[in-house]
Amino acid sequence: MEKASHIVIVPSPGIGHLIPLVEFAKGLKNNHNISATFIISNDGPLSISQTSFLDSLPIGLNYIILPPVTFDDLPPDTRIETRISLMVTRSLDSLREAFKSLVVEKNIVALFIDLFGTDAFDVAIEYGVSPYVFFPSNAMSLAFTFYLPKLDQMVSCEYRDLLEPVQIPGCLPVHGQDLIDPVQDRKNDAYKWMLYNVKRYKMAEGIVVNTFKELESDALKALLVDEPGKPRVYPVGPLVQTGSIGDGVDESGCLKWLDGQPSGSVLYISFGSGGTLSTNQLNELAMGLELSGQKFIWVVRSPNDQPNATFFDSHGHNDPLRFLPKGFLERTQGSGLVVPSWAPQAQILSHTSTGGFLTHCGWNSVLETVVHGVPIIAWPLYAEQKMNALYLTEGVKVALRPVTSENGIVGHLEIARVVKGLLEGEEGKAIKSRIRDLKEAAANALGEGGCSTKTFEQFVSKLKNKI
Repeated sequence: MEKASHIVIVPSPGIGHLIPLVEFAKGLKNNHNISATFIISNDGPLSISQTSFLDSLPIGLNYIILPPVTFDDLPPDTRIETRISLMVTRSLDSLREAFKSLVVEKNIVALFIDLFGTDAFDVAIEYGVSPYVFFPSNAMSLAFTFYLPKLDQMVSCEYRDLLEPVQIPGCLPVHGQDLIDPVQDRKNDAYKWMLYNVKRYKMAEGIVVNTFKELESDALKALLVDEPGKPRVYPVGPLVQTGSIGDGVDESGCLKWLDGQPSGSVLYISFGSGGTLSTNQLNELAMGLELSGQKFIWVVRSPNDQPNATFFDSHGHNDPLRFLPKGFLERTQGSGLVVPSWAPQAQILSHTSTGGFLTHCGWNSVLETVVHGVPIIAWPLYAEQKMNALYLTEGVKVALRPVTSENGIVGHLEIARVVKGLLEGEEGKAIKSRIRDLKEAAANALGEGGCSTKTFEQFVSKLKNKI
């Protein structure tokens, strides 16, 4: 009897990378009987959230934890993108051994990496297995990665110093300072790793991207044009988490609290699994929420001047509530609920009382809010989030974005203005109408005969036939 098809997935570290890859693997297993093994590189014990998430994988999805690599030789200020790339590179020997054993046991039809793990392609090719990229962000960011080698040749200065916006094919013009974080310092190793990985994307037999036609029609149209050396792109989104980590557990009482609030009245505030604010910004946000007079649920983390301080461990180790302004919790009791570190985001966004989402614009969060039809306040922090915020505000126009002052802080008056504008103002009404249309389009894309469903089926056919 012929072995069922199986894929191997080598994700980048961070729960935000694991979530869409697991949803992708679930779709392959549930609808097409293709099982998967995740091979996890690391530099020490996984975070609580990653461990619990991996332990909850359904039947047919397995994982292998590789021996940890060491970063003792790296400077303390080494950027995340460098660490992620090196984590795969320094794990190649153990990855090869794990892959070799899987090839013996299973019918491996593909190896998938996401973003920074292209060195793993060499292992796949060595064993005659097709290499693929799963791109967990959007078509705009993918279009930029294809364009980056050309831009690198055209421009000699730092991109943030460009006088004119960068014209990415099929996308809105983007000012240099709003391009993704790893390209903001061309002398840094993070930029060199970014360039190295994107140049190797052409080795892939295909790139799966977590978006859908109605959300990013122009960027996808440009990406789907056949060009020599460019892999075929498969938009199969929106792939979002259907439940929360710790599903069914509402220790914070968020959902029970929401049950008692009027429909569409609550602003949900979260900066994702990795995002943090400075002490000053945390205080301004607290004062702005209080001044707005609106209802809110706020997932608070301890402040840090590094905006992605909790990327590798989303559960902080300090009590974040002690950093809030004195008396804030008492004054907002009844109108607001403050939750330390984590909340069941998927359930909150799907709740009828939730009327807005103040988000860091990580792509997982963007897709979740689109799927549930929740209007957005865009507050980007790192990675490609400024590009996402640009597209949400000026592209599909489903978000408001507060204005940052000259000192880099969003003041409490501006926060109060934007919060009231989204939940009560005319701008908010127009955004609600547009996000409802996108919600319907997202459901159609994943429905029977939908554009993403058809693309997924075409992709699976290629996997199974190894065409």
